[in-house]
Amino acid sequence: MFTIAEKEFRSLFFSPLAWSILAICEFIIAYLFLGQLELFLQLQSQLSALQRSPGVTEFVASPVFANAAVVLLLIVPLLTMRMISEERKTQTISLLFSAPVSMMEIVLGKYLGIMAFLLLLVSLIALMPLSLYLGSSLDFGLLLTALFGLVLMLASFTALGLYISTICNQPSVAAVITFGALVMLWIIEWAGGYFENAKVFFEYLSLLNHYQSLLRGVIKLSDIVYYLLFISSFLILSYRRLDADRLQS
Repeated sequence: MFTIAEKEFRSLFFSPLAWSILAICEFIIAYLFLGQLELFLQLQSQLSALQRSPGVTEFVASPVFANAAVVLLLIVPLLTMRMISEERKTQTISLLFSAPVSMMEIVLGKYLGIMAFLLLLVSLIALMPLSLYLGSSLDFGLLLTALFGLVLMLASFTALGLYISTICNQPSVAAVITFGALVMLWIIEWAGGYFENAKVFFEYLSLLNHYQSLLRGVIKLSDIVYYLLFISSFLILSYRRLDADRLQS
């Protein structure tokens, strides 16, 4: 499993894709971070007059992690589209099935390889709000909770992307379907405004709704359970799909 994960992680850097994603993502988020920081400095005197003045962590760091989730929603489909669908396209999936590893090890290996790259990306993003510690005091509880939420969000993105990659023969098709599914799960909470009776149901399905609680520094068991169920469900579906393909081959 870890051999597959290492191979998946290394293969990303053999093409310009990983380097381009790292550069573009860091540039966009750094731009948003500096813009939010400048706004905080401009409003600092007004904010200090408020009874419950938001600190630099709440005003700068939390929005950065919120923006990072949106940027990575666009990026993750580009990473997950090739995990299995490219094996089908190049007709090397039979070699993968004949390897002396189980289907679950293949699924987890592919998944962990992409997650290792995303954790590297998240660590670079986290350095931006952490740099504020040099000139101000940070709420590390809020910062770590928001960071934890971002990791759970990306783990969910990747699990869904992996499953869609197992059911598609073309990486580009997998990317489009993954992006569409993620956007739908991101905004599905809006449907609650049209179906009042199912409002709670749509709110629970929303990826954004659970993430917003963590961005506020609130850790709810229901949010953690939601992400763990989401991740495990799509990993199991990926395993079952690959196992069915192996039996047919």
